Amino acid sequence: MKRIVLKLTGEVFSRRDVRLESMEKADTNQIFVSRALSFLAEEISSIQKNAELALVLGGGNIARGRALVERLGMRPRSADYIGMAATLINGLCLQDFLEQRGIETRLMSAIEVKTLAEPHIIRRAERHLRKGRVVIFVGGTGNPGFSTDMAAVLRASDLNAEKVLKGTKVRGIFEKDPQDYPDAPFIPLITHRQFLERGLSVIVDRPAVAKAEEISMPIVVFDIFQRGNLSKVFEGKMDESGKQIGSLIF
Repeated sequence: MKRIVLKLTGEVFSRRDVRLESMEKADTNQIFVSRALSFLAEEISSIQKNAELALVLGGGNIARGRALVERLGMRPRSADYIGMAATLINGLCLQDFLEQRGIETRLMSAIEVKTLAEPHIIRRAERHLRKGRVVIFVGGTGNPGFSTDMAAVLRASDLNAEKVLKGTKVRGIFEKDPQDYPDAPFIPLITHRQFLERGLSVIVDRPAVAKAEEISMPIVVFDIFQRGNLSKVFEGKMDESGKQIGSLIF
């Protein structure tokens, strides 16, 4: 059984960032979309029986600490805790959609919320994984000042996972933000060191990549909303045209 950590950016929960077939236009302030959550649950179920799977969730569809600092003038520490709480809300939502499909899960939080989630105890998480449960990690690292990308790398290290898969809303890593620069060159393969030296930071947090380099943890960045991509990335398959899916940081 492969042991994998799947990082899901919080924005994949929201309609404004989803590109699913026949998706009707809707309020851009909507933070959850049933069709998007169902799609995510189906993609996760496609690999769950063949993997020891842990999820790490972002909270960007609800609140980003950095945005709260910039737009509201909040102190970074307070803003970061709000972002951590947002990941808990996403975890509860995704947990429900997974369990409706018969997938046994455990929600584990790095910040203490006894009524809603188990505390983050790595030996307990390993036991859940061995029993075939999907472990959903929320609350980031439990400390302000660190991204959920960093949390994903740390959880992968704690669990001795093979790699981190980052499911996001774009194809992979680009020289510039592809939303602002549609013609930005795509980067299919890059080392941790090259990523850091070239100042890339749009899709993956730089401190998280530095930590991944330190522990030799590969990171695959891919578009989670292309149907079947998660299964193909997990199995190391190519797309229909024979090209690599996503970007590999190694």
